[in-house]
Formats: sequence, C-alpha cells, structure tokens
Amino acid sequence: MNNAYAKAVAQQQATPARLYKGLSWNGPMEKIAYDEAGDRAALSRLDSPVFALLHGGRIGLSSEGELGPTGDGPAQLLAAAHPLPYQQLGDPTFRSQYGLQAAYGAGAMANGIASVAMVIELGKAGLLGSFGAAGLVPVRLEEAILAIQAALPQGPYAFNLIHSPHEDALEKRAVDLYLKHQVRTVEASAFLDLTPHIVRYRAAGLESAPDGSVRIHNRVIVKLSRREVAQHFMKPAPEAILNALVTAGAISEVQAGLARRVPVADDVTVEADSGGHTDNRPLVGLLPSIIALRDEIQALYHYDQPVRVGAAGGISTPASALGALMMGAAYLFTGSVNQAAIEAGSSPYTKTILAKAGMADVMMAPSADMFEMGVKVQVLKTGTLFPMRAQKLYDTYMRYNAIDEIPSDERQKLESQIFKRSLDSVWEDTVKFFSERDPAQIERANQHPKRKMALIFRWYLGLSSRWSNTGEPGREMDYQIWCGPSMGSFNDWVQGTYLQAPENRRVVDIALQLLTGCSYLYRLQALKLQGVVLPTSLDQYRPEKPLIEPHP
Repeated sequence: MNNAYAKAVAQQQATPARLYKGLSWNGPMEKIAYDEAGDRAALSRLDSPVFALLHGGRIGLSSEGELGPTGDGPAQLLAAAHPLPYQQLGDPTFRSQYGLQAAYGAGAMANGIASVAMVIELGKAGLLGSFGAAGLVPVRLEEAILAIQAALPQGPYAFNLIHSPHEDALEKRAVDLYLKHQVRTVEASAFLDLTPHIVRYRAAGLESAPDGSVRIHNRVIVKLSRREVAQHFMKPAPEAILNALVTAGAISEVQAGLARRVPVADDVTVEADSGGHTDNRPLVGLLPSIIALRDEIQALYHYDQPVRVGAAGGISTPASALGALMMGAAYLFTGSVNQAAIEAGSSPYTKTILAKAGMADVMMAPSADMFEMGVKVQVLKTGTLFPMRAQKLYDTYMRYNAIDEIPSDERQKLESQIFKRSLDSVWEDTVKFFSERDPAQIERANQHPKRKMALIFRWYLGLSSRWSNTGEPGREMDYQIWCGPSMGSFNDWVQGTYLQAPENRRVVDIALQLLTGCSYLYRLQALKLQGVVLPTSLDQYRPEKPLIEPHP
C-alpha cells in the first residue's frame, strides 16, 4: 500500500450504519482488500455487492461473502452497496420499449456523422443509435434506411427527423420515407413548434388494441431544451393539425381520434449545453424543470405510460452520466464524444483535432439551416476559422439587402478569403443544388434578392460541414465541426489511457466505459453516504482497457 493511501485509511473514523443493525458480514477474511487496487477491484465487480468492513483498526472492501444474522465474526460491517450492472441504470421501460440492453443512445449528428456503421454497431450491442439524416437528400436517406434495416431487422435503431423551417419539403419527404419503410422510431430535433409532418408520423402509427387502449407503432423521441416546446410534445397533437391531416387524407378519422389520447412524444430528451443547435443551458437547472413539467401534464392527462424524460448535452464522463441519472433522467444520450469515434462519418483530420479539444475550445456560429433567423450552433474553434468566417457572412447579410449592394472591395474579400470563387458561380451551383432538393427555394430567391443572398451564404455554411466529413483538402480552415464543451471533458477523462488516441475510440466501447464508470461511481458514493470515508484516489473510474473485443 502506498503511503498516501495508508494515511488516508488510517485517519478514518467510521461506525456501523443503523441500516445494518442486527446483521453481520459472513465471508472469507482473506478476501478483504486494504489497498487501492483491491478496493477498486471490489467496487468494479458490478454484479456483486460490495461491503465496507472494519477489522483490526483498518477499513477494507470486499465483494465476497453475504449478510446474515449477527455473529461473532472478526470483521465489523460498516456499509454495503448492492450489485449494479450498467444494464440496470435508468428506466427499465425505456429499455424494454426499444429492445435495449441499456438505457443509452447515441444521438443523431447531421450529414451522416452519426453514420450507418455507427447505428449498426450500437444496435448489435443493444444500444440505440440515431442516424444523422439532417442535411441529406432523400436518395441518401433511403439508402441508409435500407442498409440499417438489413443489418438490424429487429432493431434497435432510430432515424433523425429535423425541423426544417426553410425547407419544408425535406421534412415531409423524410416522413414519407419513414412511413414507407416502417421506420418505427424517430429522434426529432430542432423543433420550435409542432409541424404537420411530425404529427402525421405519430398518428399514422396508431391503432386501437383489443382492450381499448392505444397501440403505438411509431415512436417519437424528441430532443429539446425549452419548456414551451416540451409541453407541445408532452400533450396530444392539436386539433387544428389533426383535422387538417384528416381533410388532406394523410391520416384517418380513427387515427386522429387515437392521437387525442396519447402524447406526441414517448420520450423527451432534455438537451443541455451541447454541440450544434443548443441554447447553452445547464443540465442541473433544465432537467428538473422539464421533469416537473412532465409531472404536471401527466396529472392532467393520466397517460397509461407517462412521458419519459432523458438527458443529453454534457454527458461525456461517468460522473456526468451519474449526475444526470441521479437527477431523475430515465435514459442518457451522448453526442459530441461520438463524433471522434472510428465509426463516425467525419474525416480523420476532424477526429484528430476533436481528440485534442479542451472544454473552452468551442464557440457559437451562425447555422446553415436557420441562417436567416439568426439561429446559431456550437462549433469547434480550434484548428478552423469557420466560426469567424460564418459570423462575417451573417454580419454582411444583416447589413445589406442584396448581393449587388455589397461594396466591390468587400465582395472581393468574401470571394477570395471565404468562398474562394466568384459569388456568381456559387449561385449557379446553388441553383443546381435546389433544383433537385427543393425547386421552390430558387423561385422565392429570384423574387427576393435578400433571400438569394441568404442562399448564397448558406452554400458556404452547408458545404463547410461536408468538407469536415469528407476531409476536403485545402479547406481545413473552413471545416464546420459541431462540438460542445463535453468533448473537452471526455478528453480530460481519457488522457493517458488507450482512449486518448482517436483510432481506439469505438462508439460501443465509449458507451460501455461511460456506463460501467457510472455504476462504479454510484456504488462508491453509496458507501460514502453511509458514513464510510474512502481515499480520494478511488474517486475516478479510468478506462484501462477495452470492454469489447477489438476488431481484427
């Protein structure tokens, strides 16, 4: 035993917890550990209880033995923590609902960063992966649906449905594909209010069960950070939208009636400070508020299955995972940490700089999909000039009403420093792009010069994320890399371990290390809360080796 550890143990004063009055520990004395390695091993045996024992003036831990009636054993029982395999974390109904081994998911990262490979790997491990459908044309989305369904015919998997206020056709086409291919779970994101498309998806999957209850086939997990948005998804769909869908023949009268009895979403993921779209809100304030809102709405509607509330944003270490669960999160979703994983659809360059990022290496920048609204996304600022260049474009957009109003010298700088080509040629490419994606966009732009300017500027904002994914040579300083401060927390946690290198970061292994560490820390804290003072050297769970077999 090292001197620091021995001193910490010797200074402890502990008394038996009243909870165990009348009980004693019965087990082999040689299985009591009095050193850091032994204590850590006892805490890490998650499928066995761990006992804190006093013997010979020393406090030790053991994962052997059992509790029984008071006896004359030499070791005095101080505290115990029950077995806690990571599979038991979170709400069991979330696990059973989606056929999962753990209440854990990897959230959608747009443009296929949350890739087909990532979703498949997670699904094979019994974890929920959400494909990053946002920003992809319908052809690519359909290819992804077919590939994932072929690999995971029984699931689990989810597909992202992002709110597209300026590209309504894309949102509609995504729902068309999800209904066509019977995609049974969507992760809805960036919604400011309900749209006919998300309501149509939900209602089209409803039918009446023989016992009169509502059978739900199309599940909705919505990611949000505002109470006013949460209440829309926690309540049944509005009459106006349901009636309009019935009139349009998109859903039946029966489905509309059933939709009035269930919430729009089964699960609400509370997204705190995160990469991409974010309100930068702290989880410790946001999560309890949304849980309280859920309870208020449940008291009004008395759903058979209350809406579950999970947590995302900042979940990147075992401690943050434990904190979210102890605040009442039913499940966990991770984001930024998966972008540097092997299976992520981002380039090696991007993964390398993400693996070096610190908590302060992020900032807000104008978003591509909600550029005109002034909405921002959180991105990496180290290793790229994208945030500053994107802000320059937004400032220019706010200052002028048309491309032709931009002074020639300023326009020349935009073309040479940011676009690296003429704005006229950018517009030509923009026309080609939207002719396939959403022709109405070009019609509106031709009628409104400021709208045309927005589409030209969005050319850069949109391609910058694709350059990051494909590793476009010569455009490294323009890479748009969505990232939250949790990336830095993760990098701090894994520094000096095998997970420090991005080539070792497999998405399933990341998940299992976070969950295993969460269970370890819970058991440690359980002993502490019973009055046992343990050395602070036990307070960190370190990912020492992979928890899954490495690929050949």
